[in-house]
Amino acid sequence: MKEIWNSQAMKKFIHNKKAMLGLAIVTILVLAVVFIPLFADLDPYTTDRAAGFNKPPSDAHILGTDDVGRDLFARLLYGGRISLFVGITSTIISVLIGIPLGLIAGYFRGTAESIIMRTADAFMSFPSMVLILVLVAVFGPSILTVTVVIGVLGWTAIAKLIYGNVLSIREREYIQAARAVGVSTKKILFSEVLPNAIPPVWANISFRVAGAILTESSLSFLGMGVQTPQASWGNIIFAAQNLLVLTARPWVWLPPGICIILVVIGFNFIGEGVRDALDPKTKE
Repeated sequence: MKEIWNSQAMKKFIHNKKAMLGLAIVTILVLAVVFIPLFADLDPYTTDRAAGFNKPPSDAHILGTDDVGRDLFARLLYGGRISLFVGITSTIISVLIGIPLGLIAGYFRGTAESIIMRTADAFMSFPSMVLILVLVAVFGPSILTVTVVIGVLGWTAIAKLIYGNVLSIREREYIQAARAVGVSTKKILFSEVLPNAIPPVWANISFRVAGAILTESSLSFLGMGVQTPQASWGNIIFAAQNLLVLTARPWVWLPPGICIILVVIGFNFIGEGVRDALDPKTKE
């Protein structure tokens, strides 16, 4: 599988124009939010009383200032860091929970399968946003709470995907042969089953990151996500709940809205590219 990814799949991915576009978008945004604040004198928290409140873009503040005089360009960049952190970290949490549970349920079957899959069904039976809102309200809105809640509630899709693949793989001849010659269960799981079950997860990871960023933005827009003075793209857009801001001050909410759209499109394009690259039926 590693050799297939390094040759055929990688070649397909590189020749996929949408995937390359998505990779370029995500790379540019990540580099911007990580490195521009390192080299520019930007402060997302301090009020600039000389510039004033709710000021339009100017030479001193290229995206203007918010309702308390903070630089919106600085908050956009630092907010991008938070939004990307939440999206990527919550996806890692989902993967770390979902892959082992899906592997156990699919390979060992029996009681483990019943408990894990019924738990997954129970998680998926609730509207995810409502459940996330309840949990965030219980534990208090913060970066850590939002990240952990989104990650913990996102394991079901990963587990179901691994579970379905493992059910098919465990019955194949080479797995039966490995059992017959006395290969340990641990070695079978990690050397034979998991490497062949995990490729479809790579595409799902990219989609999960995009979905987690949207979820965080939605929570912050509703006032239940990242809290000020910390910035995220979602809580910057929170100001657009005011009709005056929405209609007369587009410089406040339009840049973070565009960034959210671009990063979600970028990750979705990457996910589609990975999915097509790993599909043997897909032509270059």
